[in-house]
Amino acid sequence: MPDEPKTLDPAVRPATATATPPGTTATATPSGATATAGDSPVPARAHRWTLGLVTVGLVLAALNLRPAITSLGALLEEVSEGLHMSGSVAGVLTSVPPLCFAVFGITAPRLARRFGPVAVVCAGMAAIFTGLLLRPFAGGTAGFLAASALALMGIAVSNVLMPVIVKRYFPDRVGSMTGLYSMALALGTSLAAAATVPMTDALGGDWRVGLGVWAAVAALAVLPWIPLLRDRPDSGRTGERATTDPSAGTRAPVTGTDSATPAEAAAPPRVTRSRTAWALGCFFGLQATGAYITMGWMPQIFRDAGVPASTAGVLLAVTMVMGVPLAFVIPRLATRMRNQGPIVVALGLCGLGGYTGLFLAPAAGAWAWALLLGVSNCAFPLALTMIGMRSRTGAGVVRLSAFAQSVGYLISIPGPLLVGVLYQHSGGWGLPIALMGGLMVPQMIVGTLAGRDRTVEDEC
Repeated sequence: MPDEPKTLDPAVRPATATATPPGTTATATPSGATATAGDSPVPARAHRWTLGLVTVGLVLAALNLRPAITSLGALLEEVSEGLHMSGSVAGVLTSVPPLCFAVFGITAPRLARRFGPVAVVCAGMAAIFTGLLLRPFAGGTAGFLAASALALMGIAVSNVLMPVIVKRYFPDRVGSMTGLYSMALALGTSLAAAATVPMTDALGGDWRVGLGVWAAVAALAVLPWIPLLRDRPDSGRTGERATTDPSAGTRAPVTGTDSATPAEAAAPPRVTRSRTAWALGCFFGLQATGAYITMGWMPQIFRDAGVPASTAGVLLAVTMVMGVPLAFVIPRLATRMRNQGPIVVALGLCGLGGYTGLFLAPAAGAWAWALLLGVSNCAFPLALTMIGMRSRTGAGVVRLSAFAQSVGYLISIPGPLLVGVLYQHSGGWGLPIALMGGLMVPQMIVGTLAGRDRTVEDEC
């Protein structure tokens, strides 16, 4: 069974013969498709060192896609006190990541078309480094939020373009390379959650130093992409009819496939008319709400229950590290099933169990609740897999992905802020945890609707 979802981009499927217009030079793409020189795909025999450099770049980039968030969650109490933040303002701070992902992530396809995905990822890594370097030394809340937004902007565009880089350089190893950077992402997430507090204590106890250390890791992530900057797609026109993948920055020849005609590929579906697309966007948003509430507030919930700060960080790390093995298992299982609803319900029930435990006995069963919530948070790779399965064409997948993620991140923005407001005004975690658990019910409903065996083309 293939690692990746059943629906693939036509640019990476085995191609049928295509005619090369007079006056152009034909080259072979890694997928075997015929392309003109103006298309400028990655050469079929890319240098081994180039592929090695891209692999290192992907791993280092993925390691830096979450520490800006989880390192702050581990030190949120110290940061709030140091900057004199109220609970509501701290809630705004935990809402910044999904806001930046919604606003800046949608610009990634256009930036990739203009500058090339490699250049945009390199700039994204530089933005992460700059933001993480500046924010610990901001003089107030506004400066801290601005520096955080800069880092999150880099994360947003890089996060969107990681699959594009994989498809471009490793078209025959999409599943294994996606698994590699997914594992690195989960590892970076959990490492920042577990190590930030002990590292801060070892460096003198100043939260500014503890947060600033992660800028050094981000600096390393910039280096592998610099030699690759010369590898830019050519925007020149060719005589070959092509479809444009907005997220890839390259023009892919239209090829015949068993699932989509060239006409279908040239006319992607209007996903806003699809009930499945809306259900998938809502599912993505609700699972993102739970994930960002967890990353922003879970350590504080445990600390208020009497769990030591260092242990609270490790508990968050346990929750995050569950994504390492399950990121491999869940997508493969989902592609073997015609309807992904049962997986959605199983993950939702784990979330309900975890939140119920946090409500009744947060300290006594802390490790069990962390594990259950870690399983529940693996709705993220499931959502990405369903995006690939709910459209028949590559162009449809691109539109569905952009729509579902934009809608989803917009939906997720109020969640962390509302948790902060409820916590401040109620004086405890009862109401916020009840809200978190209650959101699992609509998540299971819309996820079940999104998991039905149909495509957006059937509904448009």
